Amino acid sequence: MDVADTGAPASDYADFGRYLTQQRELRGLTRGEVQKVTRIPSAILAALEQGDVDHLPARVFILNYIRAYATAIGIGPDEAVLRYEEVDRTVKSLPAPAVLERQRRRRAWITLACVVVAVAAAVFAVFAVFGGAPAPGR
Repeated sequence: MDVADTGAPASDYADFGRYLTQQRELRGLTRGEVQKVTRIPSAILAALEQGDVDHLPARVFILNYIRAYATAIGIGPDEAVLRYEEVDRTVKSLPAPAVLERQRRRRAWITLACVVVAVAAAVFAVFAVFGGAPAPGR
């Protein structure tokens, strides 16, 4: 990943890496102990702690590594990911679940309305072609 593609200066990633390192060291853990618990490759751990985005994998993997790292050292995984997302500006945050649900419901109602209109148009077309309903008793 090229730092130019991330939208953030390299120093921001370095600050995030220092944050991770500081939190680990405050808890008296070595990088090797974190590696053993998380099974994150040592090169990835070093890149995370140094803020070296050029040596990190795709964003989805980075987020999972940060969650595992945070859990292993005893900090909140969500807090660590949020701190990373403040630095990494490659992807806009997803809307809140409530907003996503409103959007889904709106699409469902629009789809339902389209189906009702299509059925009404088909019924109208059938009556127009066949001249309406047959008279009773015929």
